[in-house]
Amino acid sequence: MAEQEEMFETDEVVAAEDGNDSIFNEKATVVSFIKERYKRAEDHRYADEQRWLKAYRNYRGLYSSDVQFTDTEKSRVFVKVTKTKTLAAYGQIVDVLLGNNKFPLSVNPSVLPDGVAEAVHINLDPAAEKAGDALGTAMATKPPRPYLIDGETELEPGETMMDLQAKLAGLANKMEPVSEKIVEGAGTTSTSVTFHPAMVAAKKMEKKIHDQLQESGANTHLRSMAFEMALMGTGVMKGPFAVDKEYPNWGDDGNYDPLVRTVPECNHVSVWDFYPDPEAKSMEDAEYTVQRHKMSRTQLRGLKDRPYFMEDAVQLSIDAGADYVQKYWEMSMEDDDTQPTSERWEVLEFWGFVDTDLLEDYGIDVPSELKELDEVNCNVWTCNGQILRFVLNPFKPTRIPYYAVPYEHNPYSFFGVGIAENMDDTQTLMNGFMRMAIDNAALSGNLIIEVDETNLVPGQDMSVYPGKTFRRQGGAPGQAIFGTKFPNVAQENMQLFDKARVLADESTGFPSFAHGQTGVSGVGRTASGISMLMSAANGSIRTVVKNVDDYLIRPMGKAFFAFNMQFDFDENIKGDLEVNANGTESLMANEVRSQRLMQFLQVAQNPVLAPFAKMDYIIREIAKSMDLDPDKVTNSMGDAAIQAEILKAFQAPPAPAPEQGVAGPEGQGPQGVADTSGGGGSQVGIGTAPTPGEQGFTGNAPQAVG
Repeated sequence: MAEQEEMFETDEVVAAEDGNDSIFNEKATVVSFIKERYKRAEDHRYADEQRWLKAYRNYRGLYSSDVQFTDTEKSRVFVKVTKTKTLAAYGQIVDVLLGNNKFPLSVNPSVLPDGVAEAVHINLDPAAEKAGDALGTAMATKPPRPYLIDGETELEPGETMMDLQAKLAGLANKMEPVSEKIVEGAGTTSTSVTFHPAMVAAKKMEKKIHDQLQESGANTHLRSMAFEMALMGTGVMKGPFAVDKEYPNWGDDGNYDPLVRTVPECNHVSVWDFYPDPEAKSMEDAEYTVQRHKMSRTQLRGLKDRPYFMEDAVQLSIDAGADYVQKYWEMSMEDDDTQPTSERWEVLEFWGFVDTDLLEDYGIDVPSELKELDEVNCNVWTCNGQILRFVLNPFKPTRIPYYAVPYEHNPYSFFGVGIAENMDDTQTLMNGFMRMAIDNAALSGNLIIEVDETNLVPGQDMSVYPGKTFRRQGGAPGQAIFGTKFPNVAQENMQLFDKARVLADESTGFPSFAHGQTGVSGVGRTASGISMLMSAANGSIRTVVKNVDDYLIRPMGKAFFAFNMQFDFDENIKGDLEVNANGTESLMANEVRSQRLMQFLQVAQNPVLAPFAKMDYIIREIAKSMDLDPDKVTNSMGDAAIQAEILKAFQAPPAPAPEQGVAGPEGQGPQGVADTSGGGGSQVGIGTAPTPGEQGFTGNAPQAVG
């Protein structure tokens, strides 16, 4: 455990060690600064909270207190179309991003990689090796044609051979047995095999990041983020952070001995607990963020085991008692009207830039190496007037580790627009038309009875039921009981309801047939027609997935890359790499992608076009489209070529040619001598028929005996 913790820590972190640390002189001023920032962000997002509350009520099918019903309105029905649309959008986003059970993130080398070779090659032709040796001799180098040198390679000023060897990155050890045959650059002949060290380093980094994301349960957190993004309009993720993870393990004696490893972790942050800089329009513009935690006593005590948290301050916060106060929106969202006694603590987590002059005014002793900076990035945790953690941001490059993803980008606000807000008006219309239809159906389904009591015998029961008998007074003219039936206009109301539903499809960009509506007519009745409609419906979700790529996948991937290079440096994954988000690529169905790859593979079978196709990449992509792990089912051409070169020295020499007189193939005698007798020179054979003039041919003329 100690080794793992040391691997993810750095001596460059500036942090307070206890509540009386000299890094600050006045704790109260620091706490007041954090609360002032928090209150400022809370006041600014009040309008957004109202939008979120309305979206939540529409999702749950609840009328707010400002909706008033008249005494004549009997129906209180709420048609939860918002829930259907939200879950459809959420399901489609998750299916696109996690359809392959893999986080949609890839790492590739940059277009012109710096510090690592983009391509090197070896030539399998012995004649080419001799030509290379002659070239090396002409260059007067020892040994001939040294490692990674060709006729066009030049050493940069101050560059050495070791610098050139470092360009192989993770392939250096693997290619050491054939190091004298390596030439920088891509091969140009049919006998050369090209390797891509930059790509190998990128894929090793990608595999490492995917393993870390899987360890931290990133897929689960991504689903939670996608749901809030579709409903509220904004989803928030956080990370990576180094945390201790316990792995179950039992020793040889049967005792429980868990393994504890320090791993990077990312998690979902509810938009309700996220308070960004009110002046920012995106995380790139934000100077600070505050996250509000609702912690139990056990969770608060657990902070003592995390790095740089001050145990004495945590204990003082616990001893001061629970201080959590519910917000108005929490009480509105809870179904229980009673307000129980809170046994929770409110913990504020601050990340952001602070002017060094302001820190000094607050009594904080800024380190001498940072005093020249205009501002520094800090991480501060406060609770019950105590500073639980005070750390200067340890990440390099400096970043605020939060990612806010809008469902629909609003360029004039930090928070985006979700499905529920887009269809708020149409949801109100659908509810109104449905209530009118139900009330009218209840009214038109009954008779309004009018009774002239002067024509009836007094004292009769006025209730009406089948078979009821009314007694009339004798001789009274005219009808005594009249029934009035109101017209049924429910059908007209339902037509308006259907029109409002169509408008909901238009406002959200999610047609009803995309989430299972039956009775589709017109072009949607054919397979090609419904395919065209579904393809058009994907246009809206494509923009949403692009937002996830730009605001979450790519910046989080870069953060994991920087985290690994800073806290878990591995030279085998070092390189000029860039992180790519692959969410939009998943919009293409695997069947279509596989079909196109197979078509391209058929085109590449042409001998003229074959040299232009990257066969190893094509095979790997076909495996991906079939939901197979390409690392397990495919092998690269480069690995096979390296293995073949290494095994050359161990191959047995060829068998010697058979000598003269040695038995030849079946049906022949000694090598080159035909055997017509069938003896085969100690071999069993059928022989051959004698030709005219040869001995044994029956048609030969008999020779005279002298």
